[in-house]
Amino acid sequence: MKTTYQWLKDFVEIKVGPEKLADKLTMAGIEVKSIQAAGGDFVFEVEITSNRPDWLSVAGLAREIAAITKTRGRQPAAQVKLKYKKGKENLGILIKDKKDCPLYTAKIIRGVKVGPTPDWLAKRLELIGCRSINNVVDITNYILFTYGQPLHAFDLDKIGHKAEIVVRRAKKQEEILTIDGVKKPLDENILVIADQAKPIAIAGVMGGKDTEVDGSTKNILLEAAIFDPVVIRRGRQKLGMQTDSSYRFERGVDHQTVNIASVAAANLICQVCGGELTLVKAAGNRGPQEKEIILNLEKVSRLLGVDISSAQAKKILDPLGFKTRLSGPGLKVSVPLFRQDVKQEADLSEEISRIYGYENIPLTLPAFYPQNQDLAAGNFISSLKNMLTGLGLNEAITYSLIDRRILQGFSGLPTVIEVENPLSQEQEILRPSILPSLLKCVGHNLNQKQEDIRLFEIGKIYRQDQGDFKEEPVLGLALCGTASIYLEGGTVKDNLGILYLKGIIENIFLRLGISGWEFKQSGNQAEVYLAGKKIAELFDLSGKQLELFEIKNKHVACAWLCLESLENSAKLEKKYVKPALYPGIARDISLLVKERVSAADLLKAVKQAGTALLAESAVRDYYKGKQVPEGFRSITITCLYRSPERTLTEAEVNPLHASVCQALTAGFQAQIR
Repeated sequence: MKTTYQWLKDFVEIKVGPEKLADKLTMAGIEVKSIQAAGGDFVFEVEITSNRPDWLSVAGLAREIAAITKTRGRQPAAQVKLKYKKGKENLGILIKDKKDCPLYTAKIIRGVKVGPTPDWLAKRLELIGCRSINNVVDITNYILFTYGQPLHAFDLDKIGHKAEIVVRRAKKQEEILTIDGVKKPLDENILVIADQAKPIAIAGVMGGKDTEVDGSTKNILLEAAIFDPVVIRRGRQKLGMQTDSSYRFERGVDHQTVNIASVAAANLICQVCGGELTLVKAAGNRGPQEKEIILNLEKVSRLLGVDISSAQAKKILDPLGFKTRLSGPGLKVSVPLFRQDVKQEADLSEEISRIYGYENIPLTLPAFYPQNQDLAAGNFISSLKNMLTGLGLNEAITYSLIDRRILQGFSGLPTVIEVENPLSQEQEILRPSILPSLLKCVGHNLNQKQEDIRLFEIGKIYRQDQGDFKEEPVLGLALCGTASIYLEGGTVKDNLGILYLKGIIENIFLRLGISGWEFKQSGNQAEVYLAGKKIAELFDLSGKQLELFEIKNKHVACAWLCLESLENSAKLEKKYVKPALYPGIARDISLLVKERVSAADLLKAVKQAGTALLAESAVRDYYKGKQVPEGFRSITITCLYRSPERTLTEAEVNPLHASVCQALTAGFQAQIR
């Protein structure tokens, strides 16, 4: 927006120069992009944020200047008595939808003399880049830039014979020739001002050529109104138009400004053009009531870091147009209608800090209180996500509403909860499992030529439990692709399956301090139990299940875990343990065992037989192939023996290790290789 230094001085006593004024405005949040000396004046180009339509006027900027510079402002009164000659004049105003047009005002001025614009007025408009047309049109533009309220003047004698203005949506195949000489096609999405026969203006955007004020005009109808910002924006975008009027209507005007601007324009037209006001009429709503906000000054002072008294707050807010009065430890503040951006106490705190001056707030280092950031004090979900991303997984976020058909390949699910009026087939039920949504993501990524897919999602599933609606937070995992295993003979590719999911889950349990869990596998499915309760399931998906998600010739494994059980079982306290003082002795045991024997059972037997000197045991190698009989597998277990008191000798370790081997051969019919 552009304005001039002298124009601003019509509304406020300015005691500083243009450069100093620009600096003060910028520091208060009203960025002055440039100042240019022209015609004995200074032209300000100001950047206005979209939430402050009250700054899109000279009067609005002057109000801010008065508050910033602590000088006296001369704002126009909200209610002005307008004298006019009452006669037999009659005009009907019909608003089809008051949501589209909450208020429409019309004034008829007869006997105007359209001609050249006075020099002082034409000069002001030209300085801000507005071309002078004639005295009537220039006055409406002058009032628009002065008060921020768009106006339009119609040639009254060119409107249809029956004196009626209709505010309505355009009809199909209607069109209008606008004042710029372009014929515009209209439709039901565009709001128009019409007479009994046809549209005479595009509401809030531009007037029509047929009712344009020109040198032959004697009588005018002056329009000032409020239109729905959304309707105006959509209409002008559809027509490919942008005007000063639509720019302001899109951001919102208020009832008080409509009255002030309309009266000012009517008075100036009568003064400059020699007309006589014969009719004043309005239709629509009276307008909303001013909102009241209780402002706690103790909270404001704590937020800003400076003490703000009620007197200081009042001196800041009153010049900005707020009405304040004492209320307990703070103020009761009435918000003017032109401040649509002020909705809560925090907005008033911002106003006080802005006018008080950010540069006047003392610089201090923020207080920092170190504290133990363990999982108990932090966010469990956030910490879990960090663990999973650290393990190489990517987070997926999917909708809770899904298509019923993608559940066909899953059994054992609870009764689904249906949406009564779904927007589409893809959103007809609340998901009873998180896995279908996650597998849909896997299918999408495969279609995008992604090969290695490792996804997780933390979300809620929904079920009915004895008629009650239940929400349950769960963790979903899905793997597809291969993992590289580096061996002495080279790199081996292995499909990501249940064992990889098991490794991820074990890692989570380890980091959360969860122990005592049990892993049970049966074919391509496995379950995890904790304290006798099932808390997770793991799957290798079958071909039919994969077809539902358009996954072909790929191996996919997935799992779900109960987050509530994880959080309740986590032992979040971490203790430092000193490293071992004495070296350990490692021994390997290579076994040939039947496939049905689980590694977990083997490790449990090793631990029991190893007594207290067995510090660690783990599976180091696993093999199935030509050299191993069918139905068997080769497993190598590493045992580390260590004493916290001394260095162990071979004589101590050998008999202990022999007892471990004997326990394995006796308990599992294993063969030592």
